[in-house]
Amino acid sequence: MSSDNPVPELQHRTVLLEEAVDALAIDGARVDGVYVDGTFGRGGHSRRILEKLGARGRLIAFDKDPQAIAAAEAVSDTRFEIVHDSFATLAQALAARGVAQVDGILLDLGISSPQVDEAARGFSFRLDGPLDMRMDTTRGMSAAEWLATESEQTIGKVIRDYGEERFAFQIAKAIVARRAVEPISGTRQLAEIVAHAVKTREKGKDPATRTFQAIRIHINQELEELEVALDAAFEKLAPHGRLAVISFHSLEDRIVKRFMAAKANAPQPDRRLPIRAADLPRPALKLIAKIKPSDAEVAANPRARSAILRVAARLPQGGAQ
Repeated sequence: MSSDNPVPELQHRTVLLEEAVDALAIDGARVDGVYVDGTFGRGGHSRRILEKLGARGRLIAFDKDPQAIAAAEAVSDTRFEIVHDSFATLAQALAARGVAQVDGILLDLGISSPQVDEAARGFSFRLDGPLDMRMDTTRGMSAAEWLATESEQTIGKVIRDYGEERFAFQIAKAIVARRAVEPISGTRQLAEIVAHAVKTREKGKDPATRTFQAIRIHINQELEELEVALDAAFEKLAPHGRLAVISFHSLEDRIVKRFMAAKANAPQPDRRLPIRAADLPRPALKLIAKIKPSDAEVAANPRARSAILRVAARLPQGGAQ
């Protein structure tokens, strides 16, 4: 499927569209606030945010994918700006634009249907294409390059840790054995190597699923960038500002859940210390909601089935709710 084929974009469905945008609470005086869409994708969330914004509102969106940037450049709205970079650069990008605080931040951690459905991107083992897997195809090392040069131990560790794959080191051994014979450059080629190395698999699940997920996460530094982005988002949120994060697998959701819980639960000092009640540590975030797609959405878009939306609000200094 060629990169200029418009079909994948028509097929893309934005997951938890209304729920995520509603979670930002863009109403009242907040309609003229500043908001961030951390992953523009094909613009579903961004366009809905723009519909809710007032005339003086502002939306700054991020994406690493050049195709997403091209789609964003078609948005003709003076309130909108796209940044060709990871949401991990949120703090620097906002500072460069003179933005000290924002009223809401949405992070959608999923990959888009166009990325999955285009063989040339190399994300899917169901389509035969070059083994790339980079969100930003203009920079960084492709999956094929990484598999050609990395040690067996590191490949195994990545597949184990990011794919939660119990046959990780058998897969890594098979990869290293195959690359000694021929380059591993295609998605089907890698899927076949994995299939021969994995002895058993859950019913209905392709043996390559966990391995492809793990390599994609590693190549794009997805978990590391998420941790940086959460810290930056918290620092940039104005009092009562909302943070909404959509995750699609357990590793991401665990990071988001722990981050929000840690900020919502103030550290408790030693009870033996003479500290006044007014000086006790206060929670910094208020947990608002945990939302999953409806049965109707999952039926219409099976890729939404694993999505989890977590929402929190920044508490004013002193923790008043």
